Amino acid sequence: MSALAARLIERIRAEGPISIAEYMRECNAHYYATRDPFGAAGDFVTAPEISQVFGELIGAWCADYWERMGAPDPVLLVELGPGRGTLMVDALRATKHVPGFHDALKLHLVEQSPVLRKLQQEKLADYAPTFHDDTARLGFDDEVRNLPAGPLLVVANEFFDALPIMQFEQHELQWYERLVAWEDERLVLRRAPHHLPEIPNGARPENEGKIRAISPALEQAAEHIGVRLRRHGGAALIIDYGYFPAALGDTLQALRHHRPVSILESPGEVDLTAHVDFARLAQAGEHGRAQAHGPITQAQFFIALGIAERESALLKAASPAQQETIRSGVQRLIDPAQMGALFKVLALTRQGGPIPAGFAA
Repeated sequence: MSALAARLIERIRAEGPISIAEYMRECNAHYYATRDPFGAAGDFVTAPEISQVFGELIGAWCADYWERMGAPDPVLLVELGPGRGTLMVDALRATKHVPGFHDALKLHLVEQSPVLRKLQQEKLADYAPTFHDDTARLGFDDEVRNLPAGPLLVVANEFFDALPIMQFEQHELQWYERLVAWEDERLVLRRAPHHLPEIPNGARPENEGKIRAISPALEQAAEHIGVRLRRHGGAALIIDYGYFPAALGDTLQALRHHRPVSILESPGEVDLTAHVDFARLAQAGEHGRAQAHGPITQAQFFIALGIAERESALLKAASPAQQETIRSGVQRLIDPAQMGALFKVLALTRQGGPIPAGFAA
């Protein structure tokens, strides 16, 4: 038994069951702080590791919006959950010839993991990144002013899916919160009555036995970003797997060595995520007075940005083996049966600001 598991069990024994949100927060903090979880040797693979085109087109999107804003200097380029730094490396390589963009940008990375920070620092040392522990300390809400004033470009790829969620299950026309308990010498899920009238799709016969997820952490982060954009301008690009419109269902999942496992297996040693509710995400951003664009599918977004043209350009200079890698990577990004439909893209901007590329009516 790991030290984290022992600590959680001791706490539950002493204080009683804990919310899934608290369990998820503790487990993911330990998980990301102690490993590089990406790639074949890890637990999962993200889009930047699948194809360089992913980061290149996001970089082009950022540079394009910077120009649409009037090319402000400085502009803060902020990535939430940068992973190994692969996305940002590709984005910066793809924009190095955009006049004035690299001279204007100041790089800020939101990353708690010392393991991943080391990788990011090594890859992005030329840009002297400033690191932050979480979105609150970025000063999105202007309560903590660690982030300098000025317009910003935020990139968040598979960041919101790892934020803690609360789960509620309807039973006999009443909503119960799902909690993590310790019974019969093992961790189990139990439910407890909970009065939460703001749960969408309120208690109805057709919802019997169904589960609704709510993420206060997701909504707070999106609202803080909205406030910051309203006050200082800029845009945020959010890419994640999730659903739109809002829906009921249990999407909390755990991965270990690329295979699904129980969310209660080996606390802190598996990747815990949940599908993102893009309707709530957009609403939270708008509550901060930002303007939401989308969501649209990842396939729609990258096709609009010219992924086919970028693929063709790369193929011209590639060997046969490289061509196969390029084609399979692009196909995986946009194929509806792979990442193309499940992954959604949402942009937040200052109200009345330029419409970002990929979202034109």
